[in-house]
Formats: sequence, C-alpha cells, structure tokens
Amino acid sequence: MYFDSLQAALEMQGHGMFVWPAYSVTIAVIALLVITPLLRRRKVLRQLEAQARRAQGAPAGRAGGER
Repeated sequence: MYFDSLQAALEMQGHGMFVWPAYSVTIAVIALLVITPLLRRRKVLRQLEAQARRAQGAPAGRAGGER
C-alpha cells in the first residue's frame, strides 16, 4: 500500500480535501447519468401502456385485472 494508515490515505499529504470531493462529485454525476435514463424509460413505458389501454377501450386502472 502507498499509505501507512487509513488517516494518511484520507489526508493524502494535504491533497485529500481536494481529491475526495472530486471523486464524490464524479461518482454522483456518473450515477445520475446511469439512473436518469432508466427512470425516464420506465415513465415512457408506463405512458405508452396507458395510451395503448385507452386506445383499446380498456377501463382505467392497473393492468392485471384490478377489481
């Protein structure tokens, strides 16, 4: 390992306060770039299902025979 302890790794010889926030922001941005399209896809699929049900004249509600 490059550092003697966890504290030394976190401090990184005084550069840790710049490095770790940069890593955090990078990970957050990448997570948003992955999660946002997945959520948008789910929303669009739900809208398309609802539109198809309306076009077929099915009653409003959940698919799967809601009573």
